[in-house]
Amino acid sequence: MNSRARRNHIAHAVFPIALAVALALTAGIARAANVVIVNIDGANEGFNDPTAAPPVGNNAGLTVGQQRLNIFNHAGQIWGGLLPSAVTIRVEAAFDPLACTATTAILGQAGAPFGYANFGGAPITNTVYPAALANKLHGSDLDPASNDIEAQFNSRLNGNVTCLNGVGWYYGFDGNEGVNIDLLPVVLHEIGHGLGFATSTSLTTGEFALVGVPDIFARKILDKTQNKHWDQLTAAQRLASAINTNNVVWDGQNTTLASPLVLGPRTVVAVNSPAVIAGTFSANSASFGAHLSATGLTGPIVLVDDGTAPNSDACTPIVNAAQISGKIAFIDRSNACTFASRAARAQAVGAIGVIIANNGAGALVPGGSDPTITIPVVGISLADGNIVRAQLGAGVNATLELELTQNAGADAQGRVMLFTPNQAQPGSSISHWDVAALPNLLMEPAINSDLQAGSVDLTEFVFRDIGWFDGATDAGNAPLATRIVSNAPNPFNPATKIRFDLAVTGPAHLAVYDLSGRLVKRILDGSLTAGAHALPWDGTDGRGRGVAAGVYLARLEADGQSFAHRMVLVK
Repeated sequence: MNSRARRNHIAHAVFPIALAVALALTAGIARAANVVIVNIDGANEGFNDPTAAPPVGNNAGLTVGQQRLNIFNHAGQIWGGLLPSAVTIRVEAAFDPLACTATTAILGQAGAPFGYANFGGAPITNTVYPAALANKLHGSDLDPASNDIEAQFNSRLNGNVTCLNGVGWYYGFDGNEGVNIDLLPVVLHEIGHGLGFATSTSLTTGEFALVGVPDIFARKILDKTQNKHWDQLTAAQRLASAINTNNVVWDGQNTTLASPLVLGPRTVVAVNSPAVIAGTFSANSASFGAHLSATGLTGPIVLVDDGTAPNSDACTPIVNAAQISGKIAFIDRSNACTFASRAARAQAVGAIGVIIANNGAGALVPGGSDPTITIPVVGISLADGNIVRAQLGAGVNATLELELTQNAGADAQGRVMLFTPNQAQPGSSISHWDVAALPNLLMEPAINSDLQAGSVDLTEFVFRDIGWFDGATDAGNAPLATRIVSNAPNPFNPATKIRFDLAVTGPAHLAVYDLSGRLVKRILDGSLTAGAHALPWDGTDGRGRGVAAGVYLARLEADGQSFAHRMVLVK
């Protein structure tokens, strides 16, 4: 008998890497899922808004409503092209006026309205699976009368100054949103929640939606302090874990193996002097400004003064310009202006870099967008900011740099950290990646402007861990098998890495084909040792010419076997 549980919707304030299962070529490619958008908007609103709009960013719609629907269909095609399922996935969606002020907004909210446990085909008993995944595993729709995902998006982002100071939605497919908010990654993000990137655990009680029955996502949440997964914890322990900052990780094997392909080195502030505070402080790069390098940016740190209390928040023009010029500006966060505007004022007076210290508990990732800012900007915690600020009078010299020995947003074992601020944020805590991830990931609690258009980065590795791919659940310490594991990023533009495992040392051949079977490019013809490997494909053919957007097959021949894997090139 099936058990069905109501799941929490996901909502968050304003601010992938896909893989197909490795198959023997004779078995064919796993059937792509059909994702259908169910428009529940009324006449002349939302998807039916008749307001004229010129085509933008490869979106050919001629009205606001049609452009919105085109974005949703495009997002559905991306997810459908990556997930193997014979059961149609129905996404009920609407645009409605959601909460919005001049500085914050709910962009969207979505989730699976129901979860199922102990259905025919469930890989793990007494475990709740979201509707779309449960249907896929069951082989047919467990509730044909209900939609699988419910989603709602904010119609107030329309240029009205009362909402985010006039910022609106960007309806292109190409990621060139400028000062606006790119709708495509928001839709991919919210559908991702509905497909399974979320736990039904209450952050008020610590209980699962179906009391005593964990969801499949919770089974992969590991609290490193308690050294237990969430399904092994009591409700009280889960509540404590939800605020155990930097100590809660995703413990899925596929995601852990993929994280080095996706995440870059973490950002740090290395204090060189004075000796009393010399050492490395964790930091997060802003979503705007110059990228740091391994060699970093070194200089004295000077506190800004804007002449208006609180003097160090840089929300008005900086008055100690002579002291800031050629130095790293130290700015204290306040709620009076945007991160980008603070950095712009520091840059205007000659700062070579910016450190912004948080004004509350937890890590700080300076968000926003400003293409005119060309200096690096990082955020640090309130605690670390207090340590540095206390020594500024005596003189502090530091280097803003990338630490190559550890990836940003992952622990030393490569397990990706989940978002666990020390005050629980319902709708955001646990069901997102930590904001320390770099590059920024689709499933962070904030949509960042540097996300690659159409990419779902690490998200589908999570879906592999929770059972979206046949035989693809965490294999634990199973012997290494020859197979194509993934490509990352996927979808991609312009380049990706194809990751594969070899069970034995010997000849290996890797090539890219189009869907008609025509050879596009040979990547490898040689001998490799047993183990994990990753080789790049730059989106070109054998003559070095860029290929068209579309679906391509990576084919691996090794150990007497052949495997194929779908890759999606977007342009």
